[in-house]
Amino acid sequence: MQRICVIGGSRYVGKLLVQRLLAAGHQVTVINRGSTPPPPGVEHLVADRDDETALTAALGSRTFDAVVDQVCYTPVQAAIAARAFRARTARYVMTSTIEVYDPATAALPAVPHGTPVPEDVVDPAAWLVRMDLPWHDATYLESHYAEGKRQAEAVLTREGGFAFASVRSAHVLGGGAREFTGRLAHYTGRIGRGAEIAVHAGALPTVFIHHEELADLLLWAAVATEFTGPLNACSDELLDVRGLVAVIAARTGREPVYRTVAAGEAASPFSFDRHYAMSNARAKDLGFAFSRTTDWLPGAVAEALDASTAQAA
Repeated sequence: MQRICVIGGSRYVGKLLVQRLLAAGHQVTVINRGSTPPPPGVEHLVADRDDETALTAALGSRTFDAVVDQVCYTPVQAAIAARAFRARTARYVMTSTIEVYDPATAALPAVPHGTPVPEDVVDPAAWLVRMDLPWHDATYLESHYAEGKRQAEAVLTREGGFAFASVRSAHVLGGGAREFTGRLAHYTGRIGRGAEIAVHAGALPTVFIHHEELADLLLWAAVATEFTGPLNACSDELLDVRGLVAVIAARTGREPVYRTVAAGEAASPFSFDRHYAMSNARAKDLGFAFSRTTDWLPGAVAEALDASTAQAA
């Protein structure tokens, strides 16, 4: 049994992670602002992670074998966490994102076209941190999501005083009505209505991960391995937007209607005109086995369709 702290943990992947940690026999503490109570058997600390004094007070004298941070979006939040947990945990795992590799949001080292992106393309140990940017502004943060994650990784890498790992998640799907992005519901709805799907002329492939697989990987990263640094988390198999839509269309029994957008024009979710599909080779070398996207995607689509039908009833 290990003592695990989850920051966030009230919805979707975080909630599932807490359930898995409990089922595996670990002692779990959840820290959030109290909007949703954790399941029975979980210690609940109510605190705003942005308030360092309140967070430190809530933690008291507690120590942990590992912390999993589901909701770290800025270097300011990372710096507060680094100070608060420096003497309280030996291991800190932050959930990050594929968006750190998006060439539209930063000047990144060139990767041969079509080559899945490895972790060292974004090195948090060398990334510039700007604490003076308006990270407290919700509008700024939304438009600088990728940069906030890059800088948060950088702060925890350099200032934590604990073994730090960041899990860079692919686009997460699955969960039916619980899927917080609503992107599968977007496609099932549009295909069902015969509405147009806007795509780039040469839409490039990306990578996905099922929400249950991501929860499994986060548990593994927290308690079953000692790797440090960034780790890409994505199911095997690259898929472009047309491949994704084909799976959804097969389940709905309707043919998709496409509209090709001009360069620079907004397109439907997961239609990308730039390459940043990730490589999961490092995680495999460390011992984690991934599923194939097309093995779980039909089931995720079926869940989304069932949820849509239930909501309409």
